[in-house]
Amino acid sequence: MGPKSTELLALLDNRMDGFTKSQRKIAVFIKENLDKAAFYTAAAMSNGIGVSESTIVRFAMEIGYEGYPQMQKAIRELIKNKLTAAQRLEVASDRMDEKNILRSVLAADNRNIKETLNVINNDDFNNVVDTILEAKTIYILGVRSSSALAGFMGFYFNLIFDNARLIHTTSTSEIFEQIINATKGDVVIGISFPRYSKRTAKAMQYAKDNGAKVVAITDSYHSPAAKYSDFALLAKSDMTSFVDSLTAPLSVITALVVALGMRRKEIVHHTLQRLEKVWDEYDVYERTEDKATYLKTKWEPEDE
Repeated sequence: MGPKSTELLALLDNRMDGFTKSQRKIAVFIKENLDKAAFYTAAAMSNGIGVSESTIVRFAMEIGYEGYPQMQKAIRELIKNKLTAAQRLEVASDRMDEKNILRSVLAADNRNIKETLNVINNDDFNNVVDTILEAKTIYILGVRSSSALAGFMGFYFNLIFDNARLIHTTSTSEIFEQIINATKGDVVIGISFPRYSKRTAKAMQYAKDNGAKVVAITDSYHSPAAKYSDFALLAKSDMTSFVDSLTAPLSVITALVVALGMRRKEIVHHTLQRLEKVWDEYDVYERTEDKATYLKTKWEPEDE
């Protein structure tokens, strides 16, 4: 597995005196340029610091990793919550060809979904489904860019449950006011991706201390949200410029909604039927037959 990402810098410090001259160059570069080391290929790092590519690969193995890709993955984990939005934009400028941004972003999202399939635990997923179905009250929490994910989940949970609450997250105190009654028998779902919000982690800590079951939807078992969770559903969110990639997290949430909907099929079916009647009665949506009639009237030739 190699050293944990959180141990990497201390490891480099502790072993610095025993490194060769070339190894020290690599170690110093990593420590002083985490944002670049996280995304440079071994060839790019080689050109940047003047040591051979093979020396860099051997260095990664020397400090306990299976190879350069695993060491780089550890560096990426380390910096996720450290880079500012401006630094992320600068890194993206080095990584992306401006003429092929669309392809680069879609390819990155595709990789995130594939990696999510490899890391997510299906047993945990099924346990989360069971836990939510048994809950007295379901609280859904996500701030900043994760608020969009929380809103998506809240919209569909309201079609499945009558006990789901989407937490509004204007301030920390407002969050606690809304989860003050979360206790044994309840479930709090915290959605958190880099840069991790302290507000989400603190709310999840409170819920756990108060006896509620806590579910984290996050990118790593080492994230603050996972620390306070009973179950963690992992979804990869490799950053694309200053924008968080939420494609894989949204897929996991969609799967959760589908699984819950299937388990409460009759209730959901009844709710949707009632909604269709309300929508028709209050003319909420344009009906297909209305549109067809309009088009026919518009384009029919007038009688002479």
